[in-house]
Amino acid sequence: MPAPRTVPVTGWGRTAPTAARLIRPRSYEEAAEAVRTCGARGGIARGLGRAYGDAAQNAGGAVLDMTGLDRIHAIDADTGTLLCDAGVSLHRLMEVLLPLGWFVPVTPGTRYVTVGGAIGADIHGKNHHVSGSFSRHVLSFELLTADGGVHSVGRGTPLFDATCGGMGLTGVILTVTLQLQPVETALMSVDTERAADLDDLLARLSATDHRYRYSVAWIDLLARGASLGRAVLTRGDHAPLDALPAGSRARRRPLAFRTTRLPAPPPVLPEGLLTRRTVGWFNELWYRKAPRARMGELQPLAAFFHPLDGVPHWNRIYGRSGFVQYQFVVGYGHEDALRRIVARISERRCPSFLAVLKRFGDADPGWLSFPLPGWTLALDIPAGLPGLAAFLDELDEEVAAAGGRVYLAKDSRLRPDLLAAMYPRLDDFRDLRARLDPHGVFVSDLARRLAL
Repeated sequence: MPAPRTVPVTGWGRTAPTAARLIRPRSYEEAAEAVRTCGARGGIARGLGRAYGDAAQNAGGAVLDMTGLDRIHAIDADTGTLLCDAGVSLHRLMEVLLPLGWFVPVTPGTRYVTVGGAIGADIHGKNHHVSGSFSRHVLSFELLTADGGVHSVGRGTPLFDATCGGMGLTGVILTVTLQLQPVETALMSVDTERAADLDDLLARLSATDHRYRYSVAWIDLLARGASLGRAVLTRGDHAPLDALPAGSRARRRPLAFRTTRLPAPPPVLPEGLLTRRTVGWFNELWYRKAPRARMGELQPLAAFFHPLDGVPHWNRIYGRSGFVQYQFVVGYGHEDALRRIVARISERRCPSFLAVLKRFGDADPGWLSFPLPGWTLALDIPAGLPGLAAFLDELDEEVAAAGGRVYLAKDSRLRPDLLAAMYPRLDDFRDLRARLDPHGVFVSDLARRLAL
């Protein structure tokens, strides 16, 4: 195992870096050795660093980079089950699985996350209203715990439910058995339409989302007045083979995984590129260029699911101060709370061009899993915006009062006193951790900040 290096570590939002010893195990034995020797400040597993906040940081302690454990052990092409290391990325799985007619069951807005990270954050995607979160498709995993033991963990057990969404605090996931989604092509059949305002958007989603496996709405949070909450809906499903034009390149190679990559932004960009004015221009252009209604457009998987992956290091566009991604969910029946929050963000003139609204289906079994049946809104905000911390604290209180919660995988600033109201299984999670890891071997900046 390479000698550990002390390096600054941040989340994808590039806020609040802390120094940690970075350890990169290359075998299960080296991972166990790293856990045994991580020191008084403990350790936390880390994948590809796409958690926005401080979930995979550990100031003064160890961070285990698990991307060296990235083998695919077995694929059953008949049943669609997969056994792989937790350090494999969803990108790599797509490269391998699509030619076999299979796809990952759930993907977030980036494919550059590891399978272990997908379980730790219990990621969700555009299909939660149909398919639930990632953990719903996990059959079992092997977990390295604080005592050095490796446990085979199956569905329906307390350790499974604590680990799914548990932000890496129950142990280090080593291998995963996953159920896959069958597909006939590597293209999506996509319907796009505009919504004139927030009420129009909610009505369209409520009335017709059941027709689509995947659904998301880009929402203009700078729009005001009669246009408050105007949006562009993008919904679709995997295109069947007979939807591809006869004789086309896509028809000849229907399962080819095609991606595009643009040049990366410079390592350092000046502050102030994303102002209310520039984001307002972008939002106006984005809304107006969208079709009023277009049905059945064929799009590559990468364009539909992961458009930002085509811009390496896109998080640099926010400058040195970085950005906060704020994501919350409120249940059905609390649409008035959602309207108030959207109105407050608009009134505050938060310059966010990455803002999406989705519907969640049934809650998932993870004790700290984020989704619950309702509406979820995610938005990126430049971290240097004056008064941002106090403003988000106020939104947290409104979310909690409506019975909602914020997403821990994207959080970097939630007050700990609100956590129990948002996550009713929090005490169960803390009790299990205390029994499983009495000396606090697994710890992160997030865990210290929120007393997880």
